[in-house]
Amino acid sequence: MKNKDTISSLSNAQIKNLTLLQKKAKAREEQGVFVVEGWKMFEEALELGLMKKAYVAETFYRELIAEKPDYFQSFDYEILTDSVFKEVADTKTPQGIMGLVKKREHSLESIMKAPGACLLLLEDIRDPGNLGTMLRTAEGAGVTGIICNSSTVDLYNPKVIRSTMGSIYRMPFYQSEDFLGTVNEIKKQGITIFAAHLSGEFYDTEGSFVKPCAFLIGNEANGLSEEVSREADRLIKIPMAGKVESLNAAVAAAILMYEAARQRRK
Repeated sequence: MKNKDTISSLSNAQIKNLTLLQKKAKAREEQGVFVVEGWKMFEEALELGLMKKAYVAETFYRELIAEKPDYFQSFDYEILTDSVFKEVADTKTPQGIMGLVKKREHSLESIMKAPGACLLLLEDIRDPGNLGTMLRTAEGAGVTGIICNSSTVDLYNPKVIRSTMGSIYRMPFYQSEDFLGTVNEIKKQGITIFAAHLSGEFYDTEGSFVKPCAFLIGNEANGLSEEVSREADRLIKIPMAGKVESLNAAVAAAILMYEAARQRRK
């Protein structure tokens, strides 16, 4: 097998594109791909057949083929010098492998009509760590889908991807350009919408989350907008002790999702 050339310049066209995909949601949208870093995320994308192209640091490449000589035979890849790889990686201490992964598309209809629907509806979530944590927690709690508005942070932001710990590949997700209209469509499906709101009532009615339901969670600093709150069937809040008024958005979402899971198990 002919030795593969190693990319050693940051001005290389592929490296420039990789950097663009790391930084710009528009580029990810136009190309239909996103970047994953690290062994676990890379291997899972490979197993699912979503890997479009791999990029590997020179040292990591040599160590890997010494152990698994045929590892890179079944997919397209490029070798980068360690310094170039470190520059293009989004993480401070990269593991040495990253990949371009094809986006998975989910339709609004398939999410709304999932059997025993339990949905998470997100308005204007801005923190990538929060969004990624919500996806990961939603998978753990058995939530059937997540829908967000257009001003929520991009799902394929590198920090969101890392926070999902692989749930990005498995959690049905849809970004709506008309969030109010989508909320109304969900109601027409017979799904009860509960909005997490400071003006709400305590949610502690046993069995209230057993039937198809959705939880509306708002912006970290400002909560839900008034127009979206008005569309909810019920405004609810989490019982709290002390002088605490509200919780982190991801924590609040986790409590509600796991309460629904507990009620449904019973």
